[in-house]
Amino acid sequence: MAKIVIDPLTRIEGHLKIEAVVEDGVVKEARSSGMLFRGLEIILKGRDPRDAPQITSRICGVCPTSHCVASTLCLDDAFGITDKIPKNGRILRNLIQGANYIQSHILHFYHLAALDFVDVTKVADYAGKEPALVSVKNFISRALNENDMYMLAPFYPRYEGDYRLSAEENQMAVAHYVAALEARRTAHELSAIFSGLMPHQKSILPGGATENVTVSKIANFMWQLEQLRYFIDNVYIPDVITVGKAYPDYLSIGSGCGRYLSYGVFVLDVAGAGLAQPRFLASGTTSIDTLQYASLDAAQIAEDVLHSRYSSPSGLHPSEGQTEPAPFKPEAYSWVKSPRYKGDVYEVGPLARLLVNYVQQNSVVCSAVDSMMSELGLAPADLAGTLGRHVTRAIEAKLIADEMAKWVLELEPDAPTYVEYELPSNAKGAGLWEGPRGALGHWITIKDGKIGNYQCVVPTTWNASPRDDKEQPGPIEQAIEGTKIKDEENPFEIVRIVRSFDPCLACAIHLLTPKRTELGRFKVC
Repeated sequence: MAKIVIDPLTRIEGHLKIEAVVEDGVVKEARSSGMLFRGLEIILKGRDPRDAPQITSRICGVCPTSHCVASTLCLDDAFGITDKIPKNGRILRNLIQGANYIQSHILHFYHLAALDFVDVTKVADYAGKEPALVSVKNFISRALNENDMYMLAPFYPRYEGDYRLSAEENQMAVAHYVAALEARRTAHELSAIFSGLMPHQKSILPGGATENVTVSKIANFMWQLEQLRYFIDNVYIPDVITVGKAYPDYLSIGSGCGRYLSYGVFVLDVAGAGLAQPRFLASGTTSIDTLQYASLDAAQIAEDVLHSRYSSPSGLHPSEGQTEPAPFKPEAYSWVKSPRYKGDVYEVGPLARLLVNYVQQNSVVCSAVDSMMSELGLAPADLAGTLGRHVTRAIEAKLIADEMAKWVLELEPDAPTYVEYELPSNAKGAGLWEGPRGALGHWITIKDGKIGNYQCVVPTTWNASPRDDKEQPGPIEQAIEGTKIKDEENPFEIVRIVRSFDPCLACAIHLLTPKRTELGRFKVC
């Protein structure tokens, strides 16, 4: 029996530690540990509720828009204006969020995960004149001449995997790695047309959005969006198909808990409130065993903390959640809490969103999924593993980009984008949304016009959660357990699985930064 420790696991957002006990070449037990203790929930207490969207957007630099929208929806709910948001305000929120989705999905595949499947060293033998490949070749050559492989970051250091793409496919993938940097910049610029700037936009706020809609902005948005649609259709999706055909065994490797949850995303009509509002991607749950749709009851969400470094009670609904750090708690091994739905473990993310909407018979989703499944010779039930998470991300990027091309034409120049409201003295609100990485919830309690309590349960809180009070491993832990490891010195199987979830520990541990005093205790500061 051997123990593999990966600390930190790189090419993700934040500080994640993975431990795996291996016996006879198979992972028998895995532990996912969030290692950084941060803090915005406590910082928010006592502040004006309208500060929340801008402060919570600082939880993450990759998905700040999602936090801003979730927080804004939370305040819309508390202020009683959810059904009063003007049409332009609703659409602007969707367009700004959609641009962030596209950027995030491209980032994840190319710059965080693709290097697990692509052998960059093949570019050292490149003899052509493609500028991107020549640049990477020269970059590699400098490191080789200096005999310092650490100069090759982020390509090195790495675990040596079973790279299966041909030399030509590897070289093309590296060229697309470079092109994806430009695509991400375009996505940020796309968002900034209506959000003012990125990553921390200034337009979305309670009541709608502040940006005035003009014909020139609509035209500019359409032009840049078309560049991204071209990249998705002709680069991103073909690359995912290439990797999928080369690594078919990763359809089953990393399959995880098999239960999926989505809050839904992209509001299509402000009638109703919360999850009752029509959304392009609907809320719900499903499982890979049944592929049957079930509606979501948000009241059934609770957070366990048995193995989390908190002294607050287990089983609290997020609206009543507490943040009481206990850094030396004996049985704890993570700063991440353990969200559960009806007491069970659920995975969230693009795979969950598309499966939920596929079984809910969303016609647009069904058509896109069936088309990709035909290309790969698969069925939806084959998507539960590592590869399925990449495939569904690519499909979703296309779905969202194509819908954005329709939404932007629904904007009405110079029409209202914002509705005024009154700040309540006492109220509660919830903002249930979907970040690119999955289900994102914000809950607020307003007391005497100030924030009395604020809680966030983010996608990676679900996916990277430790064991709960029933000792059920979290989704990432379950995905690793049972995996065959070819070489314990190069556990590339583990990093491929973990990175397929696109974990963001900056989001999952949005608590208070500790300060160690002379007595060795953590001081809240």
